Amino acid sequence: MWRFNQKQETSTANSKIESDLSTQSFDLLHAIDAESVVITSTDRVIYYSDGIATFNLIKDERIQNKELSNLVRAVRRSGIQQDATIELPRGPIGAGTHDLLVRVTSIGDAGLIAILIFDDSEMRRLDSIRRDFVANISHELKTPIGALSILSEAVLDASNDPEAIAKFASRMQSEAKRLSDLVQEIINLSRLQDDDPLKNGKSVDISEVIAEAVDQSRLNAEKRKITLVHEEVDDAVINGDRNQVTMAIHNLIENAINYSPDATRVAITLKVVDAIAEISVSDQGIGIPEKDLERIFERFYRVDPARSRLTGGTGLGLSIVKHIATNHGGDVSLWSVEGAGSTFTIRFPLSSNTLAAEKPNMEGNK
Repeated sequence: MWRFNQKQETSTANSKIESDLSTQSFDLLHAIDAESVVITSTDRVIYYSDGIATFNLIKDERIQNKELSNLVRAVRRSGIQQDATIELPRGPIGAGTHDLLVRVTSIGDAGLIAILIFDDSEMRRLDSIRRDFVANISHELKTPIGALSILSEAVLDASNDPEAIAKFASRMQSEAKRLSDLVQEIINLSRLQDDDPLKNGKSVDISEVIAEAVDQSRLNAEKRKITLVHEEVDDAVINGDRNQVTMAIHNLIENAINYSPDATRVAITLKVVDAIAEISVSDQGIGIPEKDLERIFERFYRVDPARSRLTGGTGLGLSIVKHIATNHGGDVSLWSVEGAGSTFTIRFPLSSNTLAAEKPNMEGNK
């Protein structure tokens, strides 16, 4: 899908630009596997592909990025195509970035400039993550697999002791579930690392997502007589993947339940601050030592390994939350004091139709 701005200074200029672009360049731009922008000799945007909105490059019909504007000026001065790599934030908050390969070139003889953008961030990010991921997985899988091997030998040695067999079989079931949960979490994290939720993002109603996540955790909470309280201060709609956002909030709620005493309270609140949706999950649990706060979102990191084994924790839940937040252009933070509970806050930029709203005269073209 392409957008064309029909508002031009004069009908003559309009006809010239439309003719120049449609006959010489439009088909080629449409066929290239890249996001594209076309600007006039006065640096006004007249064409852009839908994916450009992901990068937040355009405002008031102008390119906002300084590096990109410098490349355009270089092409105008020299007439020579310019290639560069630029880094853009995925959103107004968080550490996520797009690593973009950019090509800027002149087209036709009406002073038009075409900007082609190839998103190389996924390839680079996945290559780095997979190397670390394989090393972590090989280490983590050894524990439950080793335990199952030892327990199976114990069952064989206790073949004449029904009570011992029942005990070891119960332990084997526990380790098998732990292994199954770990494999599922690995699959979930792998899928997150292979997907960019902003490229094909859809509107996600955060209130609906929280309600779904709370419902998924209700049975676990009831077993522990933990009350789940959901408070909405504001409505919020973001752009992204609904299933991923649900998973992130569900993981935070489950984490709060698992690390809370029985018959306590877990509160989930939603509010909007400066066009950012903030979802906070607070518990009355054991809290987290200060020395562990910086590492809490690392893959397979556990503050209390013994308690993780007791609750069935895999050490991947909070890492998954961080990946989802970062990939949506947001972030996740933690406040915690030992003995006073913890509050995890995940933040997402609100969905914005600013680009379309600023261009009421733009229509889709193929």
